[in-house]
Amino acid sequence: MVPDAACNFVDSTGDLELDERILELAKSVGGVNDFCLLAEMIATAVGMARGVADHGDFKLANRALKEMRKSCEVFHAFRGRPKVALFGSARTQPDERAYQTAVEFSRRMAEEGYMTITGAGPGIMAAGNEGATATNSFGLNITLPFEAAANEFIAGDPKLIDYNYFFTRKLAFVKEADAAVGMPGGVGTQDEIFEALTLIQTGKARLYPVVCLDAPGGTYWKSWKKFVSEHLFRLGMISKSDFSLFKVTDRVEEAVAEITRFYSNFHSYRYVGDRLVIRIQTALTEAAMDDLNGRFASMVKSGRIEACEALPEEANEPDLANLPRIVFRHQRRDFGQLREFIDVLNGEEVQG
Repeated sequence: MVPDAACNFVDSTGDLELDERILELAKSVGGVNDFCLLAEMIATAVGMARGVADHGDFKLANRALKEMRKSCEVFHAFRGRPKVALFGSARTQPDERAYQTAVEFSRRMAEEGYMTITGAGPGIMAAGNEGATATNSFGLNITLPFEAAANEFIAGDPKLIDYNYFFTRKLAFVKEADAAVGMPGGVGTQDEIFEALTLIQTGKARLYPVVCLDAPGGTYWKSWKKFVSEHLFRLGMISKSDFSLFKVTDRVEEAVAEITRFYSNFHSYRYVGDRLVIRIQTALTEAAMDDLNGRFASMVKSGRIEACEALPEEANEPDLANLPRIVFRHQRRDFGQLREFIDVLNGEEVQG
């Protein structure tokens, strides 16, 4: 991060002398990459303390920030490892097929080099930690009165994080995962899958694979997809391309392939202004670029889809500088179509 030398964006506390003291304090803190942002965070806390926030509001903000800090500290050492978030019922028993499927899935993802992130509780969460083993998994434990402790497969591990708030926990799931997989579950599982889909569909979270995985022969997610099709889609509440944002299957290997295939050529993307810069591992031919321009012209606000090298604005990501790029001015809507675009980059034909 490169700080704004003047820190012009930092909110004022209303006391110019105090503003200057806060800025000097932020500058004096060692190891800070962006002292302007630190100054703004301090000014925001002062504003809350002086403003209409009551004691409970102030405590909530403080605890939420502490939980976010802990998440960053734990995940930082594993930034280079891909991760999959696994959701599912806490009530699933070890002798049930869904539990065994979750164990097999997380074990297979570990073999593919992925770590598994679970909610650290019993049921499907325990199965995910069991299959991945503690070495290759995280536990994001929510403090609940009816669940005494984390499951035996992640308990005591330094990658176990305790949360008081669901929203900070869900932020960690979405922020740190490179894919999300839902097994059969209750209200919480539905919330987590819909949360991931909502954030991806609206462009508030980066696009990644979402897989709805049943035990072999299971119908939980098939019935869910039928509801989505017959109600949300039929009534015009979602688009046809939104079905490209998730995959329903009852086969572990198909779920694994859905995730690993997504990153077979596609690497990552970021926005630079209204330009979408997509990093890929192998450059495309001119014929392939022409095909993209023909098939996905509706995604482009103006101009064409073009190959390029790293933009100057990407200088803060030197490790990615050598990757080939595709850039275009994105309409920033219909992220299901963007998923279809990525499938084409990976050499796949969209199934619809």
